[in-house]
Amino acid sequence: MSVRVEHLSIAYRTRSGDVIPVDDVSFSVADGEIMGLAGESGSGKSTLGTSLIYLDARMKHLGGLVELDGGKLPIADSRAMRPHRLKEISLIPQYAMSALNPTRKIRRIITDLLRSHGMRDREVMSELKRRIALVGLDISVLDQYPFELSGGMRQRVTLLLSTLLNPSLLIADEVTSALDVSTQRAVGELLIEFRDRGFVKSMITITHDLSILAQVADSILIMYAGRLAEKASTATIIDAPLHPYTQLLLASLPAAGVRYDQTKLTGIPGHPPSLANPPEGCRFRERCPFAFDRCTATPPFEQVAPGHYVACWKVAPT
Repeated sequence: MSVRVEHLSIAYRTRSGDVIPVDDVSFSVADGEIMGLAGESGSGKSTLGTSLIYLDARMKHLGGLVELDGGKLPIADSRAMRPHRLKEISLIPQYAMSALNPTRKIRRIITDLLRSHGMRDREVMSELKRRIALVGLDISVLDQYPFELSGGMRQRVTLLLSTLLNPSLLIADEVTSALDVSTQRAVGELLIEFRDRGFVKSMITITHDLSILAQVADSILIMYAGRLAEKASTATIIDAPLHPYTQLLLASLPAAGVRYDQTKLTGIPGHPPSLANPPEGCRFRERCPFAFDRCTATPPFEQVAPGHYVACWKVAPT
């Protein structure tokens, strides 16, 4: 097992009190697995991914543990996490430019990164050149500033930086959201190739776009309002989802061959609840077409079939 998360809860400090976007979350990611993490904006997916590697000053660890390759990660202690970052667990942030200092050329960024881990660039230069060619860039990119690169080029450079020390776990947060369709596909293929070549052991790919995950992920984990709704293989999530929220997410996607100048897209009725004051019980019940009295109690996130986990009172284990 590469990654194990048990009963993890993360809060944001606010003037009106704590907001909990990650509430008692438990899941695992196996060696070699690319797990997609999906949900609407505000579901807590980016907070969950970020919390596994870094808690900023606004964030607070309320409880739970994270294990990587059998060892516990001290996620609540930023200083203690420093030796683990990039070497064992790494992050591609949502916006590539936020990971690249605009006043430094790419070569200098790489040098500074390696020095922060007690390494020199010449120790990895031959491998770096090989990987630059692998992602379809020219070696001259090392002598350019980030603002001189296109969005797709910056995303590839960020992927190189994040995996240069061969971490066990890579967290990729919305890495395709600002890219055109062809570049999205190319970046998705690179994620798979980096996994297959052993540059990373496993990945968590975070996005609101299930169509992207259908192309790159082995499994998909669905979040809603800070809690887990469903996890299964990608094929099961796409073809046979059980949670009503997952079903409605898929139903809201555009269908191939349909002209939407003639047919109106339908979304999920209502809005996600405020995490400052979430409802009791199932957090999706006010939007769920199948809600009934028992939904006022919180459903457990449990296995209903081999490898298939759901938090819904309407779904019984088989």
